[in-house]
Amino acid sequence: MRTAVIGVGYLGRFHAQKYATLPNSELVGIADPDRAASGAVAAELGVEAYADYRELLGRVDAVSVVTPTPTHHVIAKAFLEAGAHVLVEKPMTVTVEEGVELIAAAKRAGRILQVGHLERFNAAVQAVQPILTVPRFIESARLAPFKQRGTEVDVVLDLMIHDIDLILSIVRSPVVAVDAIGTSVFSKEIDIANARLRFANGCVANATASRVSLKTERKLRLFQDDAYLSVDLHNKVLTVIRKGAGVGADGMPQVAIEEKNYEQGDALRTEIEAFLAAAVGGLPPPVSGEDGLLALRTAVSITEQLQRSLRQFA
Repeated sequence: MRTAVIGVGYLGRFHAQKYATLPNSELVGIADPDRAASGAVAAELGVEAYADYRELLGRVDAVSVVTPTPTHHVIAKAFLEAGAHVLVEKPMTVTVEEGVELIAAAKRAGRILQVGHLERFNAAVQAVQPILTVPRFIESARLAPFKQRGTEVDVVLDLMIHDIDLILSIVRSPVVAVDAIGTSVFSKEIDIANARLRFANGCVANATASRVSLKTERKLRLFQDDAYLSVDLHNKVLTVIRKGAGVGADGMPQVAIEEKNYEQGDALRTEIEAFLAAAVGGLPPPVSGEDGLLALRTAVSITEQLQRSLRQFA
């Protein structure tokens, strides 16, 4: 397939590298108004660089949109309408209305729209899937040091949305209540936030995201009737704790603990391979536009709750 990458900043450069090495991809160009960034990537990969993404419309079969979030809607929609399959980075758009428009554009064009929720391709996340039953409580923590990149949106759309998507894909029940609190620290947007989600099936999820921490941490903890599951997303470690078969000398029930480490792998390459496979085979993408919209809708409801809390205590 003729492919292209729009936006070759930090993450977009990696997208371009993957497309350049995949056997079913011919990377025909990259686009970025930052000529220094696009020139460096173009020289590295031996492809044409364009300042305006519109020069690639109608010339590619599939494209990754890895630009700042506020531009996702207009760029992704343009490529869908030009007949290209689109992988758009998360969050798919800034507003729910824009997300709905992208899904409609993909359906009209008969093209694949995939949203780049990369954690779905994390080896530890994929390993926990067969063990899951019906979680009663989920806790997520996503902490990172401050970086200027990504601060055009708040921490919910920047970081927490990864865990929102994972939680929604695991629980598969409507969110019926949201309670959230957060504050800004270094940027003009909210930099640290906590959200409590209650689902129709009784499950409760507590999600924390911070981009002003001293360390990097990405963990997911799940409690279900037969086990406690701990997923270290950063180090790719899955820990499963169950009640054992016997009783210890002290009269306490024995506990069976199983821990497994997984190779770091290349989640981005796997994601792009899945995208191209869906495009070629006309199959549903692993993370559909509807999945991305559900995560976005939930993230927006959390942000709205945060704004209400800030106004209340201002």
